[in-house]
Amino acid sequence: MFQAFKLLIPAIVPSWRFFDYISASPRVYYVLLDEQYKPLSDWTLFRPHPVRLGFLQMLQRMVWNPYWNESLFVVSCTERLLDYPTQHSEKQIIKRIIYDLCSIRDAAKSTASASHVQFRIDLVQRVNGELRQTVAYTANLQKLT
Repeated sequence: MFQAFKLLIPAIVPSWRFFDYISASPRVYYVLLDEQYKPLSDWTLFRPHPVRLGFLQMLQRMVWNPYWNESLFVVSCTERLLDYPTQHSEKQIIKRIIYDLCSIRDAAKSTASASHVQFRIDLVQRVNGELRQTVAYTANLQKLT
């Protein structure tokens, strides 16, 4: 009986030893550009975290949250892009940025004149108690369709 309980403990109480190390946290920023490749705005954080969530929203997100799952996929793509640069990872990130931009493009007049988009990956890490943000990767310009 004790042996069965000993085998069940790792399933009940998870181990956090699967983290080899804690690295910098990637953030994806994008900028919209016009036909002359002039930026129309500052770099904008892609899919920022909500400032506050209510209790019912947290409960709902524990059960159903495809938006957050897709955002986690983008984070995986950024980590893969930094470690092993591939066209696939860059394409997946830009695809989601363009999809989000197209859904809000008609509502905002500033995005209506945009013809290109570019993204970059910033790494945020804590160094001696303060947050430090560095640009780790800048993608090529991509035409908005």
